[in-house]
Amino acid sequence: MFFEMDWEVKFTTNGEDHYLLTMAECSIVCSVDNLADTATIILPEAVFNEVILKDIESKIKRGSSVVIKLGYDGNLETEFTGFVENITTNDNTLKILCEDALFLFRKSVKDVELKPTSVKRIAQLLVNQVDPSYKVSCDYDINYEKFTIHQATAYDVLRKLQEETKGNIYFDTATKTLHIHPPYVEKGGEAKFSFHHNIESSSLNYKRAIDKKVEVHIKSTSLDGKVKEVVAGVTGGDRITLNVGPMSDADMRKIAQAALVKSNYDGYDGTFDSWLIPIVRPTYTVELIDLDYEFKNGRYYVVAVTTTFSSGGGKRTVTIGIKVGNG
Repeated sequence: MFFEMDWEVKFTTNGEDHYLLTMAECSIVCSVDNLADTATIILPEAVFNEVILKDIESKIKRGSSVVIKLGYDGNLETEFTGFVENITTNDNTLKILCEDALFLFRKSVKDVELKPTSVKRIAQLLVNQVDPSYKVSCDYDINYEKFTIHQATAYDVLRKLQEETKGNIYFDTATKTLHIHPPYVEKGGEAKFSFHHNIESSSLNYKRAIDKKVEVHIKSTSLDGKVKEVVAGVTGGDRITLNVGPMSDADMRKIAQAALVKSNYDGYDGTFDSWLIPIVRPTYTVELIDLDYEFKNGRYYVVAVTTTFSSGGGKRTVTIGIKVGNG
């Protein structure tokens, strides 16, 4: 069966829409482990005709909004929504670099000491200062006895929260939502893949939790200056150490468990390549079917998807996380 490649890229600058007429290649990286989804659009060398180049640069600016749709036979799916971060011309190649709503949050926020506070309240504070039209979807109930913001951007604060809590922090630009969730909690759609049908190639390795022992240490200094520590996992295993702000032992245990579940499970680990169909996104559950080794069949949480599109075809590289169920 043959499918005809199809695409649409729309930029909006100062309220005026502009559609890209030519494209050599497009790459989109989406992940719940990254604060930002990104897209790179590469234009063919023909754009270096001076007239065409000036036309593009007059219509597409840093901060222009961008929507990328890809598909087959006119059936397009929105793959990326965001903003133009930069336009570069190197080695006879014009690249349009794009970032999701994190682009807006690279702005400085006011210095403040919050005591006490929570991850959700910190996120809401950032949204209120940067763009109140965004909403916060947060079910990660982590509280701080004190959290200080000093000479930082909203991006800096979100990065600190992600590093300390190991939560999934990401934007849904289309719905103007900042998501903050414990690992593997947010559920998207579902897709099914078979090693004998629609997996083109893979670098998946099957592992057992018993073979990889992990020991997580969470350290915090309380407001009175005392250092406390929470330990989870198997003593003597690979050690993961995280330093967090002042918080309760219960919240430290939540973070320890989040770090542990990301590192220790039975099932596949790695990536596999497929095509644009079926659609799969981070937070999706994918069912993997192996007719040769049925014990390896299972349902896995998708943590990242890299989508590439060119004259050579469309491809998705899917990175899976923990096993969430049997096939």
